[in-house]
Amino acid sequence: MTQPPPDPRPRRPGQPLTAPIPADHLGVLIAAVVMMVLGWFGLYQLITTTLPRVGQRWIFFMLLLIAVVGTVIPFVRYLNVRFTPLQVEPPPGGVIVRQAVWIGLFVVICAWLQIPRALNLPIAFLLGLVFTVIEVFLRSREIQNERDD
Repeated sequence: MTQPPPDPRPRRPGQPLTAPIPADHLGVLIAAVVMMVLGWFGLYQLITTTLPRVGQRWIFFMLLLIAVVGTVIPFVRYLNVRFTPLQVEPPPGGVIVRQAVWIGLFVVICAWLQIPRALNLPIAFLLGLVFTVIEVFLRSREIQNERDD
C-alpha cells in the first residue's frame, strides 16, 4: 500500500490537524441554520393552522424546499469536504448550496407527484438519476475550468 503524500501546508506545534472552515462555508452553514428553523417552523404553522387550499399548497412546497435545503446543507458540506482529496481545495459554498437545492427539488417534486398518487419507485429513481447526471456534468465542467485557469 502506498502512503498518502504529506500535507504541503506547514503546521505549527499545537495547531490542530483540521483546517479552519472557509468563510464562504461558514456563511452557508449559518444560512442553513436560519433556513432550517424558518422552513420547519413555517411548515408546522401552515399544517396546524390552515386548511389545504390551492394557495396554501404552493406555500407548503416553498416552505418544504427551504426546510429540506437548510437541513441538507450541513450533510452535503460534510460529504464534499470528506471526499475531496487533501491536495485540492474544497468546493466553494455555491456548489454546496446548488447540490442541496437539487436534493430539495427532488423532495418537493416527489411530494408534488404524491398528491395524484403518481409517484412510484421507478419515477423517483429516474428523477434522482436526472438530477445526479446534471450535477455531475456541471461539476465536471467547473473542475475543468478551474484546472485551465
